[in-house]
Amino acid sequence: MLNAFLALLAGFATMALLVIATTALLTRFTPDWVGERAKPQPGYIFVNLGYSFLAAAAGGYATAWAARHNPLIHVLALAIVVLLLSAMSALQSRGQQPVWYALILVALSPFGVLAGGLMRLRTLGIL
Repeated sequence: MLNAFLALLAGFATMALLVIATTALLTRFTPDWVGERAKPQPGYIFVNLGYSFLAAAAGGYATAWAARHNPLIHVLALAIVVLLLSAMSALQSRGQQPVWYALILVALSPFGVLAGGLMRLRTLGIL
């Protein structure tokens, strides 16, 4: 049970730290491009979608790496957690971002987690 929790924590922490660090770097070095919180520039939105997917994939990979038994189950659990948290975040930020952007983020993050987890399983020869 503890291993399962730690595997999920490792994946979520990996994902969160990468998103926080990348967002902070972009905000610091390209403040005009990032724009205000309510109105980010279109280019930034697409870059944000890209690095959010990659961070989610890194989180899925880390979860599969840390899981001792049934890594796919742990990756699926993280994908569900990410889906729920993304949906709650989208609901909380209604009106602050384009609806299409929020919906894509909700769908894209769990797929990133699954992609990263499957990549790890492939390196283990499980897939």
